[in-house]
Amino acid sequence: MSKESSFDIVSEVDLQEIDNAVNQATKEIENRYDLKKSRSSLTLNKGESRIFIESENDFTLKSVIDVLNTKVIKRGISLKALSLGAVEPAAGGRVRQKIDVVQGVSKDQAKDINKLIKDSKIKVKVTIDGDKLRVTGKSKDELQEVISLLKEYDLNIPLQFTNYR
Repeated sequence: MSKESSFDIVSEVDLQEIDNAVNQATKEIENRYDLKKSRSSLTLNKGESRIFIESENDFTLKSVIDVLNTKVIKRGISLKALSLGAVEPAAGGRVRQKIDVVQGVSKDQAKDINKLIKDSKIKVKVTIDGDKLRVTGKSKDELQEVISLLKEYDLNIPLQFTNYR
């Protein structure tokens, strides 16, 4: 009887890295000629895992988001971890936008991942445990197949594969 191997599928983002990206983007916005006088602001609420952006108009808001995206990518974080909200009007003719930092795999996404793995006919067992999935199988080769399958498939969240045993 052989021992089963397993790994976890998670979607985690280091909020400290997001905080560093927000701070770097804020410094660049304060120093960039075209954004210096726009009075744009970036704020991270770690408790809610949400970034608040405020700017004078839609164009400068998009420029601020581009700066933030650049800093997030340089910190090694996938842009799939950022979920852009709707642009809202703010006081004084300004605009604001909320960006949610995606943490964990939702139940619907977990069901989609589970269905994708089952449809592939790879002989592994998938269990959904809160905001992560545990994949177990008799062969490590099968687990590698599942990992490569999920990397090929474009999901709307960044996935990490942890606790590989």
